[in-house]
Amino acid sequence: MINSQLAVRVKEYRTRKGMSQEVLAEKSGISHRTVQRIENGESNPTGDTLIRLSTALGVNPDDLIDWTLLEDRKYLIFLNLSAMSFIFFPILGILVPFIMWTSKKDKLRNINKVAVELINFELTWTIMLVIVPLALFLLASVGLIETFSLRTILLSTTIMYVLNSITILLNTFRISNNKEVSYFSSIKFLKQ
Repeated sequence: MINSQLAVRVKEYRTRKGMSQEVLAEKSGISHRTVQRIENGESNPTGDTLIRLSTALGVNPDDLIDWTLLEDRKYLIFLNLSAMSFIFFPILGILVPFIMWTSKKDKLRNINKVAVELINFELTWTIMLVIVPLALFLLASVGLIETFSLRTILLSTTIMYVLNSITILLNTFRISNNKEVSYFSSIKFLKQ
């Protein structure tokens, strides 16, 4: 387990106690080099080493370990980009992100928010992909629009594909810049 706060916390507790790395190594019964590696973030201690360090520092092992959710922006970016699979088949834009989400659900920071908003958007988009051509056909059949043709369907579908792609790419950019995702006009099928 990679724990970015462990190095900071070990060093912080050690300095609070007025110990040098050598003294901590001696009190804990681990090597000085191991203490250096842990404090430099080069390695994480085994369970035994963690217990020895916490005992020498007079703290609980939980005080050294950050048990919060991991931050993995790359995974969130890939999750978001996985919705581009709608290009091959619209349902894939829902299924692929759903599978990625469920495999890491509640393990990564912000994954639930990103996945729920993305899947809600893709569900709404897929429904609209069926409703818009149907609505155009109905409007043409009652005379509210002049003609209904294959070209009208292709144009409306193309516009919807472009808007979906742009929305996904903009939100991918937002994730990479550590900003919250923003999917407009989606029905809230799933809640966080």
